[in-house]
Amino acid sequence: MTSAYQLQLDAKIARISAQFAEFHPPSLEVFQSPEQHFRMRAEFRIWHTEDDMFYAMFERSEDNQKQVIRIDEFPIADSSINQLMPVLLQELKSNQVLSKRLFEVHFLATLKGEMLVSMIYRCPLDAEWESLAKQLAEKLNIKVIGRSRGQKVVLSDEFVVEELQVFDRTYKYKQIESSFTQPNAQVCQKMLEWACNAAEQSDKDLLELYCGNGNFTLPLSTRFNRVLATELAKSSVYAAQWNIEQNQIDNIQVARLSAEDFTQAYNGEREFRRLQEAKIDISSYDFDTVFVDPPRAGIDDETLKLIQRFERIIYISCNPDTLQDNLKTLSTTHKITQFAMFDQFPYTHHVESGVLLEKI
Repeated sequence: MTSAYQLQLDAKIARISAQFAEFHPPSLEVFQSPEQHFRMRAEFRIWHTEDDMFYAMFERSEDNQKQVIRIDEFPIADSSINQLMPVLLQELKSNQVLSKRLFEVHFLATLKGEMLVSMIYRCPLDAEWESLAKQLAEKLNIKVIGRSRGQKVVLSDEFVVEELQVFDRTYKYKQIESSFTQPNAQVCQKMLEWACNAAEQSDKDLLELYCGNGNFTLPLSTRFNRVLATELAKSSVYAAQWNIEQNQIDNIQVARLSAEDFTQAYNGEREFRRLQEAKIDISSYDFDTVFVDPPRAGIDDETLKLIQRFERIIYISCNPDTLQDNLKTLSTTHKITQFAMFDQFPYTHHVESGVLLEKI
């Protein structure tokens, strides 16, 4: 009997294949997810009754009313999250200070076993809360952050360190609480290997736009002479630089620029002090490949014009609709030579796609 997961995956494959047929891509490579325990993040409301409290989520009824759904286990989340959920809840229930006006609990896990728990409150957090929360963190061997309006209490670290295996090498990644990280670590590893295979081996340089915490940057650096990666968010730039140092990689520079800023810098339209301070000389690079993993809105028109100059474009997309729209421009100068789908988000309609485009 075909599983519910497989039926939904088959529907995604059919949808993506049909959506991109106009570009005549090669056969779609499909990278599926484990059916359970694949999410490294989970966020729950805490629902209080007169004599109980429990994890909760909401769903809309047919008449558009919010319904509270009690969550005792969450099979799509990593096993470590499922194991911690009842233990943590029991500890919170037994302590009036830690449970008082607790609004949400967020879990961030790693494949290597670290866990960060963020507890969000609707009341100020005082010294007593901090003392009891530290005891809880030590007892359960977890990292804890407390939040309330205008307040953030970090008891040890505000991050976990993930380890991802790409071919025969393990990469360490700092993943900061409340910053974006790939939710499905096992599929992420497949994405990283696909991107490296698409890049092949080059004696020239790579430009990466929207690099985030360096998720793709680190393994891709093994395929190129040098890498220039750009990212605007300060926390992501900080994490990327930490990751580069921790992994002892010496051929990457990170520029804190948006894709639009970089386009202006590359075209010589503006000078940026940030480039001078970081001792980044764009003119010294000999790019033959550009890697992009843009936000859901896709790539702006000026950046599309920029990346069309490169021989090869590796494009990872979290939104097939904006990828399809961007390809209408890119396909005038490039053809798709590799086409992939990564099922990062089982049991939803969302997918990640990947294309390698080479100049016509």
